[in-house]
This record gives sequence, structure tokens and C-alpha cells, in this order.
Amino acid sequence: MFRKQKQNLLLLAIFLIGTLLSEAQEPVKLSLQDALKMALQNNTNILNSGLDLKIAQKKVWETIATGLPQINAKGSYSHIFKVPTLSFGGKTTLSNTEVPWDPTTQSGTMSSVTLSNGENIYLNSEAGMPIELGLKNNTSFDLTLSQLIFSGSYFVGLQATKVYYGLTKENAEKTKLDVVETVTNTYNMIKLAEESRKILTQNLENINKTLYEISEMNKQGFLEKTDVDQLELTGNTIRNAMNQIDSNLDMGYRLLKIQLGMEETVKVELSDILESDESLTKSSLELITESFNISQNIDYQLIQTAEKAAKLELDLVKTSFMPTISGFYNHTEKLKAPAFDFAPKDLIGVNLSLPIFSSGQRLSTVAQKKMSLEKAQNTTKFVSSSLSMQATQFQNDLKLKLEKYENQKKSKELSDVIYQRTLEKYKQGMASSMDLMTSQNQYLTNLTNYYQCIYDLQGSKSKLEKLFNINQNKEIK
Repeated sequence: MFRKQKQNLLLLAIFLIGTLLSEAQEPVKLSLQDALKMALQNNTNILNSGLDLKIAQKKVWETIATGLPQINAKGSYSHIFKVPTLSFGGKTTLSNTEVPWDPTTQSGTMSSVTLSNGENIYLNSEAGMPIELGLKNNTSFDLTLSQLIFSGSYFVGLQATKVYYGLTKENAEKTKLDVVETVTNTYNMIKLAEESRKILTQNLENINKTLYEISEMNKQGFLEKTDVDQLELTGNTIRNAMNQIDSNLDMGYRLLKIQLGMEETVKVELSDILESDESLTKSSLELITESFNISQNIDYQLIQTAEKAAKLELDLVKTSFMPTISGFYNHTEKLKAPAFDFAPKDLIGVNLSLPIFSSGQRLSTVAQKKMSLEKAQNTTKFVSSSLSMQATQFQNDLKLKLEKYENQKKSKELSDVIYQRTLEKYKQGMASSMDLMTSQNQYLTNLTNYYQCIYDLQGSKSKLEKLFNINQNKEIK
């Protein structure tokens, strides 16, 4: 009985483990919107651009803080091997005793008088009490409060940090647009490969079915072995194409998971239907007729910000001709003060730094920054013209790809009809194996070209949407 209970528990454990494993291996279904949301949250470039934005915010405050009150404390310890002393002199006395003169202490007999009785009277100088001009061991503490009153470079620096923050923000937006375009192209590439594989699988099933029928007819002597071999050769061609697609799909999914910041072991399944036919045509026509607003283009915004930065650099070097004024308050505390201490405890003052003459160095720097600003203005004009031309070029390219897609779609449909007719004729003995192989290759070529046209058309759409900076936020909501 105990053994039976043990076996039941073991079976239950195996069942639970199997259930957990099956749940763990459940694929993650992703629409294009889901993939874009995940990329904007986990993509490495997005994460780094977010950190750059936070760094820029801290940089703004760093610059602001330099103009706010600053408090610094300082402590010091000093040891004097021999403390200097000072004596203000002692007293003079009359004595019968002569004292040798000491030049160091300025003490001793200064003069003498001999009385009539022969007695000598001496005028002696006694040294005063020496006063130490310091302490052998001393510890002091300073507290300094400083405040910037006027600095031209500070005010220009405040404006520069705002421009720097705006530039970082625009770079983050550009990174976002790049990620959206890359993920969209990868997603569409995988869907195209999956659709191609579905059609090839169905085609291979038809080939295998026909091959079975032809083989039976060959056994009965109605067809030659060459016809069977030719059909097998066609089937092998399709299998090779499917193997190549499988390899491409594996690499595509790996690439997509890297772009989304997902673990490689996670299984992913794409849930969106491949955009084609009327939906693809309609969205393409809307972009072809869309007017280009250059102010919304992120590259134009970046180049305008670069021009602002160049102007601020010019303003910054101009401030080198201006004075810098700052105020300060200093308080000093000593653990033990000497007998004579002339250093004040509290001190308040103003510092003024005034540039006077630099042998033309500042003028040369200003001239350089003026030329740099002119270069930035020329670049802005050039980029503006280039973007307008690029918009027209991209729209024309999209129009050509749309026409190519429409023509290729008809070619694919016609080649499919031709192949099906040839296959029926082949079964009835009205077409040769060479005719069948030719129509088969023609169909596969047109099918490959058809999906390549879809991929090219969607890629052209993505480039135009990125250039126009439209539909990006709408797609991710």
C-alpha cells in the first residue's frame, strides 16, 4: 500500500512538472504594436538615450548650482619646531655687581660709576619676560561662504545647458525613430518569410501528391522514369528553398529578440497579419500625397540646435571681456590662540577680476567662433535643401515601388494560374516534364519577387515615415 501511494505521488509530481514546463514554454504572442512598446522599454539604445537625458538634467543643475551660495569648511594643524619670541625690555637697576652683557637678551651692565671711596656702582639692564609669537601646536578651522555676484560666462552657460538638454532630448527622439524603423522592418521581414514558407509548404504538398500519381503511372508503363525524376528534382528545389527560409527565420527571430531586449530562450510568435493588397496600397498612397513639414524632421531639429549652440559659443567667448564679481565671508576658529594674535576671526569682502590686456588672444577667439557660427548657418541651409530633396526622392521611390508591387502581384497571380494549368495538362499527358519544371520555376521566381516587392515597399514606407516623423507615436499607443 505504501508503495502504491509512493507511485501515485511520483506520477502526480511528473504531471505537475510537465504542466509547469508546458506553461513555461508557451510562446509570447506579439503584435507589431506590442513589439514596438517592448523595444521602447527594453532596447539597449533606448535605455542609453534615457540615461543620457538624465545626465543632461543633472548637468543643467550642475551649471545652475555654480551661481548659488557655496559653503566650504577647512581644518588645519600646524607644528612649529621653534616658536619665535618677542621681548619689550625689562628694567634697569643699580648694583655693586657687574653683569656680563648678553646681546641676545639685551641684558647686563650698561655703564658704571666709581665713587670717591673707591666703590663701583653698576647700571644693569634686566631682560623682560619673553612673549611667544605663536603656538608650538595649533589647530584651526575656517568656514567660508561665497556667492557669485556677476559673471557673463555663468549666464551664457545657463542658456548653453538648456540647449545641451534640448540636443540630448532630440537625440533620444532620433534613437526612438531609428528603433521603431528597425523593429518594424525586422517584424515585416519575419512575416514575409513565414508567408513564403506557408505557400512553399502547400506547393510541396501538391508536388508530392502529383509525384505519387506520376510514380504509379510510371509503374503501369504510361510515363517514363524521366518524368518522375524531373518532378522529384522540382520537389528538392522547393525543399532547399524552405530550408533557407527556416535559417532566415531563425536569424530573424534572434535579431528581433535582441532588438526587443528579450532573452534568447524565450519563444516568440508574431500575431499580426502581413500587410498587403488594398491595405498596403492605401497606406502607401497616403504617404505619397503627404506634404513634407521640415520643422517636424528630427535631423532638421538637430541641426538647428547645433546652430544655437554655435551662437552660444560665440556669446561665451565675448563674456571674456567682462569682469567677474563675487562676495565672500570667512570665519576662523582656533582651538588655542597665541598671546598676540592679529588675525581677525570674521572677514567679509568682494573679489573683482577684470580682464585688461591679452595681446589679441580674446579677439582671435571671438573671430574663430564667428566663423564657426557662419559654418553652422551654412550647414542649416544645406541640410534644409537636402531634406526637401530627400522627401521628394523618397516619395518618388515609394511610388515606383508601389507600381512595381502592383505589377508583380499580377505576375504572381498569372504565374500561379499558368503553373496550375500546366500541372493539369501534365497529369493528362498534354505537357512535358520540362514544361512543368519551367512553369514551376517561373511561379517560384514570381513568388519570391512578389514578397521582395512587399518588403521593399514596406521598407520605403518606413523610411518616409521616419523622414516625415509621422505615425510613429500613433503606432505605439
